[in-house]
Amino acid sequence: MKKAKTNAARILDRLKLPYDLLEYEVDPDDLVAGSTAAKLGLPPAQVFKTLVVRGDRQGICFAVVPGDSHLNLKALAQLTGDRKVEPVTLKEVQPLTGYIRGGVTALGSKKDYPVYGDQSLGGFDRVAVSAGKRGLMLWLAPADYVQATGAILGAIALSGFPRS
Repeated sequence: MKKAKTNAARILDRLKLPYDLLEYEVDPDDLVAGSTAAKLGLPPAQVFKTLVVRGDRQGICFAVVPGDSHLNLKALAQLTGDRKVEPVTLKEVQPLTGYIRGGVTALGSKKDYPVYGDQSLGGFDRVAVSAGKRGLMLWLAPADYVQATGAILGAIALSGFPRS
C-alpha cells in the first residue's frame, strides 16, 4: 500500500530533498513525542516536535525541539528578538497553521512563519519530524530540514519535562 503524500512531503519533493515517510499507529489520547518515538523504535531525542509560539514583538513562529525536552521560552525569546514568547492555545493551532495537534509541521503551513530549531538537530544523521498528518513522520537529514524550512538553530530546548 502506497503512503499518501502530504503537503510537507510534496514541498520536499519540489526541493529535490530526500526523505522517507514513517508511519505509526495513532492514539488520539496519547500524542506525546515520546510515545511516537517508541512506536517508531527511535530515541525520543531524535523525534522532534513542532510547537506554535507567539512572541510579543515578532508574532507567530514554529519552535522545533526534541521529543525528550521542552521548550525554553526565555532562550527562544532571545533568539527571536522578542521580550516574551508563549505557546499559542490549542484552539489557535489549526486556524493559524492548518494542522491539528499531533500533526503540526513547519512545512506547508497556512502561512510561512519563521522556524526556530534546537541546535541538537545537527547531532543526528537523520531526524523524524511531523509530515503534517497524525501517524506520519518525515525521516530526513537535519540539513535538508533546515534548508526546506529556513530554520534558525539555537539552544532552545531544556532536557526533561517541566513539573506541573
